[in-house]
Amino acid sequence: MCGIVGYVGTENAVDVIISSLKKLEYRGYDSAGVTILNGDLETYKTVGKISELEKIIPAGFTGHIGIGHTRWATHGKPETRNSHPHLSSNIAVVHNGIIENYMFLKEKLMEQGYEFVSDTDTEVIAHLLHRTMKDSERCSLLDAVRHIMTEIEGSYAIAVLCTDEPDHIVLARKDSPLVIGLGDKGYFAASDVPAFLRYTRNAVYVNDKELVLISPKGVEFYNNDGQRIEKQVDIIEWNEEAAEKAGYEHFMLKEIHEQPTSIQATYAGKISELEGRVILDELKMDEDQLRNLQRVTIIACGTSWNAGCVGKYLFENLAGIHTDIETASEFRYGDPILCGQVFTLAITQSGETADTLAAIRSSRSYGCKAASITNVVGSTITRETDSVLFTRAGPEIGVAATKTFTAQLIVLYLMAIHIGTVRGRLTPETARDILVGIKQLPGQVQKILNNKDAIKKCAEHYAKVQDYFFIGRHLNYPISLEGALKLKEISYIHAEGYAAGELKHGPLALISSATPVVAIATKGHTYDKVLSNIKEVKARSAEVIAVANESDTEINKYVDRVLRIPDCHELLSPVLSSVVLQLLAYYTALARDCSIDKPRNLAKSVTVE
Repeated sequence: MCGIVGYVGTENAVDVIISSLKKLEYRGYDSAGVTILNGDLETYKTVGKISELEKIIPAGFTGHIGIGHTRWATHGKPETRNSHPHLSSNIAVVHNGIIENYMFLKEKLMEQGYEFVSDTDTEVIAHLLHRTMKDSERCSLLDAVRHIMTEIEGSYAIAVLCTDEPDHIVLARKDSPLVIGLGDKGYFAASDVPAFLRYTRNAVYVNDKELVLISPKGVEFYNNDGQRIEKQVDIIEWNEEAAEKAGYEHFMLKEIHEQPTSIQATYAGKISELEGRVILDELKMDEDQLRNLQRVTIIACGTSWNAGCVGKYLFENLAGIHTDIETASEFRYGDPILCGQVFTLAITQSGETADTLAAIRSSRSYGCKAASITNVVGSTITRETDSVLFTRAGPEIGVAATKTFTAQLIVLYLMAIHIGTVRGRLTPETARDILVGIKQLPGQVQKILNNKDAIKKCAEHYAKVQDYFFIGRHLNYPISLEGALKLKEISYIHAEGYAAGELKHGPLALISSATPVVAIATKGHTYDKVLSNIKEVKARSAEVIAVANESDTEINKYVDRVLRIPDCHELLSPVLSSVVLQLLAYYTALARDCSIDKPRNLAKSVTVE
């Protein structure tokens, strides 16, 4: 999830672009770059934050048209050669998104004599544009961009400069955000409003498959047929601080709302519905190795550990392989029984979690194949494991993990389906049913977000309690753990998650009318058992909040409140239930006036043991 900017106007474009990029640094911070069109394309880019880019730009460097980029690495390590803008002769491009068919296009372009200097998918765009304009002498930059939109697959917001047309920038969008700013001293383009809010509050939002041409004369909008279209101008009401959060009060709430996008980005290019299979080239194990695996050991901490618990159920259910889940901080102090036929999987949002790194190093000393799931390209874990599977959640600012957790779940689903089909556990038909369900998740999550008022009212009603219990069975047990963790992290309420069947083995002693119980009671093979557990706590005077499917009318008879999720495949309900519990925690903390994005005593990445 990178940040792009563009500017045409009377101000110094270098200053405008740098200040705009700083407002987008939450979208990416591993490298940055700028290109100014002054007859030629003058480009400066480097690894690191925007401050590092400022250091290499010569004093007095000026211009009035340019593009810039701050990167969240997806294809290629954080290195200067992989930083944007990317060039092809007289063309410069910045890009936010993922080009899914870039390897196919890259091979074709190489056959035509194009040389690639980076490992990114974006460089393909620059070369495609150069080829298109070279092959047709009368092809404008706008037409070239419109043409390549039929060739590239995936998501993109792009801004393009060309020395043949030195007075304007051409932009296009599909599935990645792009907004245009209309100011008195120029025209702006960016991934998000904060980039230009200090210059103007007049904004135009670009829709999918629309193109934009920005010049000193103004801004022109086109549909993908090349026809001029009129767009509505919106007046932004936010101040700069609020705008960084896109109008949300906290980064956590913003990140909860980004989950339809992050889920989709994580599975993009990896699902073949027609064949009922997962394309997981990142998992560098051949089919014989997968068939011969004896066991999987998942190693993680905190929220990632809860995701790993879901993974245990998925690997055993879908792949038919025994799976252990280990707490990283304890793993290497025991005597693990490992060998070359055991596959170890580290899950770490940051890729820098000290305990997880130490544990995976220990496992590798036994000759185990090791893989990792992480959100950060170039992090330490990517160098410590044989395979790396990236979540595409983008930067997560809030300390309490939200979108990275559901993205981890998506990767675990994809892995389990892939291994299950290779091992003959899953038929293509069964795999297809789940994959179809996965592709429906973004829309279903959005439906929950659109109807969050009931969750907010529930949170406010119970905001003053001192204890909470969360219960669930099977796949919903780790979701109860995650729900309790979210609540205690940001609201400071004592909360515990339990396997629902364990209540009678001790926890029932703590149940009273002052202890609300959240029961994850989604439809599935444990549904009737969870209803029995609900009756147990109701008999002890507890108030029960159920997380249940929209079509479930039976649940209303047994509980005090119901928080709904859309009907879905039984195995996928944890993703939707997680979003409900994230919102419950958020609105509880909000009602208690807690520090939500930076809860006390906690840090985003635990880099010490």
